[in-house]
Amino acid sequence: MPDAHFTAAFRTRTWGLLSPWGLTAAVCAVGCAPTPPANALPLTILATADVAGWIVPCGCTTNQSGGLPRRGRLVAETRKQGEALVVDAGGAAAGSTRYDRLQFEAILRGEVAMGLVAHNLGASEAALGGEELRRLTEEMAVPFVSANLRDDRGSLAPAERTVAAKDGRRVAFIGVVSPSLVRSTGLQVSPPHEAVLTAIEAISPRPDYVVVLAYLPEDELVSLATLVPEVDLVIGGPTGQSLEPRSLGPTTVMSVTNKGKFVARVRLPAGGSKAAVDVVELGETFADDERQTENVRAFHEELGRLDIAAAETRFMPTGLGGGIEARLMVAGTDACRSCHTADAEIWDASAHAHAWETLVSSGAHVDASCQHCHTTGFGRPGGFESVRRSVARTDVGCESCHGPSAAHAANPKTLTGFGAAAKDQCTTCHDQENSPHFSFDDYWSQIVHGRAPAEPSPKEAPSERGTP
Repeated sequence: MPDAHFTAAFRTRTWGLLSPWGLTAAVCAVGCAPTPPANALPLTILATADVAGWIVPCGCTTNQSGGLPRRGRLVAETRKQGEALVVDAGGAAAGSTRYDRLQFEAILRGEVAMGLVAHNLGASEAALGGEELRRLTEEMAVPFVSANLRDDRGSLAPAERTVAAKDGRRVAFIGVVSPSLVRSTGLQVSPPHEAVLTAIEAISPRPDYVVVLAYLPEDELVSLATLVPEVDLVIGGPTGQSLEPRSLGPTTVMSVTNKGKFVARVRLPAGGSKAAVDVVELGETFADDERQTENVRAFHEELGRLDIAAAETRFMPTGLGGGIEARLMVAGTDACRSCHTADAEIWDASAHAHAWETLVSSGAHVDASCQHCHTTGFGRPGGFESVRRSVARTDVGCESCHGPSAAHAANPKTLTGFGAAAKDQCTTCHDQENSPHFSFDDYWSQIVHGRAPAEPSPKEAPSERGTP
């Protein structure tokens, strides 16, 4: 996540493309086109990268950024002023489980509805495999691009897609991914700069602008920009944080990243004026686009119909391969009440005991991205499995922190599943993204429990509060 100063700069600054003459100088290296008509509308490229499955912000805290509905609003507002070309530099999928694939399809549907013209195959897309990507291309008409990915059947997507704007200008989008990020043994990945140069040579007639959508680490992104002076702009990710646009010879390089929170905006004015780039943060000032909101709703409805199980998601806990963890069953909070009556009463009054209600009210209770932090024992034996199969394991119960405890309930001398590590479980959900102001001491003070009571005075009845 960019630091506060960097993010503020992105919100307020607009950079001219940093060669001395702006983008028009770089255009001549590719082939100068006639100046667009004086009454032509501005042409804008809107690019995202590294969305990583984030259809919408989590919503667990205020001031979160990103999401398809806000991106759709930016696209719609941009088109009121001129023409907008929507592209993605890759990394939109978050994994390859059944849930991840459904989520990725929902993101692609949203992008296609925005008028997507090119989606580069990044590392997470490549991990889905050639057959899946070809199916999505055919069934959903997704305009994938990839100049350097192949399998036994050949290229996974066209190396480039050239788009003709309404005023006659032609923009070519070429896609590449880093060989260091592709893990599949069934894919061949050629050097990105060689693939880009080969793709440029094959484009006829020569385009007015060449943009490379590059899913590369920062050092490789910079290296690519220095090796391809024929290119006007390189837009990349994943780079940890978004990179301010800078000029490397005639080529400008930048990146946007971090769960689709930022959009690169490249404005190519009519009349040969100097082009400009800025980065837009999709914050709360953007109203939700109705069409994209409906797309999110349809995704949730599909999840509800399918009743996706925890085992079909990327959120399954580790260590369930047959070791001691697999033998510790989740018992449920009610199993704790008879011995820990006072502690259970504190839990009943806590937000943890009502965590599921917050999801139901928004329709997100069917979504594993939310379920794994709003249920008890997600994916563990005896824990939450799915909406229809695990009604008794909703809400954040005792075992969310203390671990699977069926063995402890049967024999109190057996430690709870996580034992002394209970404190460490807090930040698995109260992380920087979803709980940016989390402080253990402050939050613990709201749910203090499990401590031995003070010695009662003669007038007080003995306390029922037990030990953990």
